[in-house]
Amino acid sequence: MTGWHASDDLVTRYGDGSLPEPDAWSLEKHLETCGGCAARVSRAVRETAAGVVLAEVREAVLDVPRTAPAAPKLAPAPAQTSVPSVRPRLARVLWAAGPAVRGAWLPAVLLVAFGAVALAYGADFTGARPLLLAVAPVVPVAGVALSYGAHADPLHEIAAATPSAGLRLLLTRTAAVLAVSLPLLTLAGVLLPSSDAPGAAAWLLPGLTLTLASLTLAGFVGCRTATAVTGGGWLCAVLAPALAAPGGRLTARLSEQLSYCLDGAAAQGGWAAAAVLCAVLLAARRPAYDHLEQR
Repeated sequence: MTGWHASDDLVTRYGDGSLPEPDAWSLEKHLETCGGCAARVSRAVRETAAGVVLAEVREAVLDVPRTAPAAPKLAPAPAQTSVPSVRPRLARVLWAAGPAVRGAWLPAVLLVAFGAVALAYGADFTGARPLLLAVAPVVPVAGVALSYGAHADPLHEIAAATPSAGLRLLLTRTAAVLAVSLPLLTLAGVLLPSSDAPGAAAWLLPGLTLTLASLTLAGFVGCRTATAVTGGGWLCAVLAPALAAPGGRLTARLSEQLSYCLDGAAAQGGWAAAAVLCAVLLAARRPAYDHLEQR
């Protein structure tokens, strides 16, 4: 609970239904932790015409048990332990994490990580680390695309109507995607044999920046288009020069391109500056996410 409380004008406009949806959602979220403001809003609603009708309905409902026959007494329910409460909590966590973590995206991340290790040690492929570093920054971007929107979540319309929807829900699911992909792919990079490619952790900042860029661009063009632009742009930047290299130099050219994009203080500093810029733009355009990916 913070020191902020709803003003009288805000409470009055909420009671008569004239408060805009984003402001109403923010107020409702505040009421979850502030009993004083909740009591003021309740009084404001009761003073409206709708409040009078609701009061009459409430009195009619409360009068029913007085005239209705008494219901037979039932045996007391057995005391519940704390174990069943774990399941609803786990269900809420999985819903907030998003369809990507619950669905096929997680096996895909495992396939990328273990596939790179298998290529390096099973097939003696020397280009396993450069290939992993080229693909790794796109993995969390793809996870964001698969975790938010009506195309991925059958309950998206319901979730989008809650006070916790919009940018908050998008960031929650993005954090779940990053929490899975970042450590797993970095560990796979550490296990791979060293080569001329950058270190195993060199992709972390670019991967975070590409994810933030996708979220920022999603406020303009939608989540799927934004992730396709950022992820596709990265793959074209690192893979196109390698594929155009003369015969037999694919791995060497890919390592050179990755070193140019990921290695060194200048490259990492550029990615850090881009991440900060994307975060600022994301915060500035927060209202645009209240109706993101809604039909």
